[in-house]
Amino acid sequence: MRLHRLTLTAFGPFGATQEVDFDALSSAGIFLLHGPTGAGKTSVLDAVCYGLYGAVPGARQSPGTSLRSDHAPVDRPTEVRLELTVGGAGSRSPGGRPSPAPRRGAAASRPRRRRAGCGSTTPSTAGRR
Repeated sequence: MRLHRLTLTAFGPFGATQEVDFDALSSAGIFLLHGPTGAGKTSVLDAVCYGLYGAVPGARQSPGTSLRSDHAPVDRPTEVRLELTVGGAGSRSPGGRPSPAPRRGAAASRPRRRRAGCGSTTPSTAGRR
């Protein structure tokens, strides 16, 4: 699996739309997420997990915990879009179900989009302004 681009809107500490270009970051072969406490490093990793599986790991998805940014306007939807390439036998659809396998030797490339308000993966709206 190769991550290409992550776009966050009103997710975690990011009130506006933010993009992470993993292709540009990994052009040297390796990159590091670093910054001061509260800069959003874990939120970037949470957004990748949310884009793949519709949930974040551990206690951050517990009841009463909001994935929605407190800094976003009320009318801005919370959204995570993850563009990735998955090679091999198949890829995961947004619902987490396996999709049909690509032709042998071909890679499946598809954007993943998660939007608040879909099923059990809805980020809490507690604390919205």
